[in-house]
Amino acid sequence: MKLKYDVVVVGAGPAGSLTARHAAEGGATVLMIEKKPEIGAPLRCAEGVSKEGLKKVGIKADRSWISADVSGARIVSPGGKVLQIDEKQAGNEVGVVLERHRFDKAMAADAARAGAEIMLRTSAVDVIKKKGKVTGIKARSYGEPLTVEAGCVVCADGFESQVARWAGIDTSLKAGDITTCFQYRMVDIKHDPEFCEFIIGSMAPGGYVWIFPKGDDTANVGIGVLLSKLKKPGEVKTYLDKFIAKDDRLKCGQPVEAIAGGVSVCAPLDKCIGDGFLLVGDAARVIDPITGGGIVNGMITGMHAGKVLAKCVESNDFSEAALQDYETLWRDDLENKLWRNWMAKEKFLTLPDKTLDSVIDTLNEVGVERVTVYNLLKAIRDRHPDLVKEFEEFL
Repeated sequence: MKLKYDVVVVGAGPAGSLTARHAAEGGATVLMIEKKPEIGAPLRCAEGVSKEGLKKVGIKADRSWISADVSGARIVSPGGKVLQIDEKQAGNEVGVVLERHRFDKAMAADAARAGAEIMLRTSAVDVIKKKGKVTGIKARSYGEPLTVEAGCVVCADGFESQVARWAGIDTSLKAGDITTCFQYRMVDIKHDPEFCEFIIGSMAPGGYVWIFPKGDDTANVGIGVLLSKLKKPGEVKTYLDKFIAKDDRLKCGQPVEAIAGGVSVCAPLDKCIGDGFLLVGDAARVIDPITGGGIVNGMITGMHAGKVLAKCVESNDFSEAALQDYETLWRDDLENKLWRNWMAKEKFLTLPDKTLDSVIDTLNEVGVERVTVYNLLKAIRDRHPDLVKEFEEFL
């Protein structure tokens, strides 16, 4: 079977859905394909986002896909020192905890209502190129071969993106730029449902433990450990199990769900466009290198991509030059922050637990009106200038 569209989006996560929605709203004919039989499942996410982030991409909060509203976050050092911040201070990972499978479906539904077509159980197997320009994809839909011609192929196929590599963008990662994650949904625990919690230090080498409320006695309890710090398969689960066993709030609970996966924590890509294609979301490596959170950043790229693609339809030009507006827009929004946070991640990897205790003490003493990596680094610079000297050009 052969099909033809202005835009084909490979992947129906939030970044793909916002691309499809905005392109369709602008008059493009859009096909969005998803390899899984159900959008949003299986879950591979801690599910935290900020209300401010949703607002930035024009998404109105809906109780149907919100599991919990939270008041803020607690950052806990290895020695148990706590920095408590409210929602307005806390950044892009705090505000609401999603029911991600419902959220993803809602975003895809918005794309469909805007005019995008959706095909499930449809996997891209290669891109089509003519004279060096990407002109579509080869796919299999419910086991049958499918060819889709398109003005632009949108690589929205996530952390493991193959479409981007087929198109010609090197998205390979080093072990030091991958965080391996493992998470339980736990019930019958004794956490504070008003706060998300981030526990840093050697109990999660190169990452952190998180507790994201899902109700009065329920939470996502997970861990991210840098792949380069792991010695054997399954060790990330061992780290989390050890943490839970030592925490009186958690060891009384039971898991009702377990998920595992990986996220990129690398510096931004040099290039996310080419003749006839562009990258959005996790495929574009816009996951925050410090938090590992990517929902809002992915939706920002999708919003910009969809709007630019609508203009490309009007001019019938999907060349790399025409797509440069997308590159400029997303980088203006995100690039400096991503570079700064990647450099901060690299530095924090070298800090012992006692120094992390001292950093939390410092932040409590000086106070930070809004907790971003930028503001944290500025506050730390006053007391520990040696820790942040590598970041001077970003401060």
